Amino acid sequence: MKVSIITVCFNSALFISTAIESVLAQSYTDIEYIVIDGDSKDGTLDVINKYADRIAHIVSEPDKGIYDAMNKGLALATGDVIGILNSDDFYPHSDVVSEVVKELSLRSNIDIVLGSVDFVMPKDLEKPIRLYSSADFISWKLRFGLSPPHPGAFIKKSAYERAGMYKMGYKIAADFDMFVRMLLVMHFSYITLDKVLVRMRIGGASTSGINSYIVSTKEMARSLKENKVYSSILIVLMRLPVKSLQIILIKLGVK
Repeated sequence: MKVSIITVCFNSALFISTAIESVLAQSYTDIEYIVIDGDSKDGTLDVINKYADRIAHIVSEPDKGIYDAMNKGLALATGDVIGILNSDDFYPHSDVVSEVVKELSLRSNIDIVLGSVDFVMPKDLEKPIRLYSSADFISWKLRFGLSPPHPGAFIKKSAYERAGMYKMGYKIAADFDMFVRMLLVMHFSYITLDKVLVRMRIGGASTSGINSYIVSTKEMARSLKENKVYSSILIVLMRLPVKSLQIILIKLGVK
């Protein structure tokens, strides 16, 4: 089973080496690594090129944002399974891809593996401060804006071919829209793993405060409406107290 990993980046010179090295350190050997850079001006490409002999495709050119970059990566990917690792994220250990492939090998009918993500501060990559779990995810929760973590998803190429690319009309929630299409509209099969597959630095587009929350809420409600899934912006707003409760329980050591 061939696995394509796509990393998209823009002005990521400070962190991208951690992402790249976590992919290159994977014990699973049949990996096609693709890096899509949005014409960075801070030396990102210089960092990427240090690893060029171990990266299958490197593209550096202007794009229309993160989802345009992801679509470029999807167009290049030839793997049976595709994972998207953002430039400030990384795999926490060397057996992540092997574990995903093992699960898919045991269940040939599964389209999507959903793993968990934990968050760290940029100055301490070893100490998680929050868990974004997929373990209790059920597809109907998307109606409430409760999505599995996109970085923790490994999706078969055949599923992308049926569902299409990420929609360009979203600033933050095109990944949410992809899950809505795949899981609520097209009913693709999935499994959830109670395992952390990706570690994420705090401060990305989806973790950057109240403005991000407002934009994502509007975009989630719009996606559900466009896909003819019953919901409303008030229902989607309910995800904030639910997430807050989850964080409190995690800090208290209650699962």
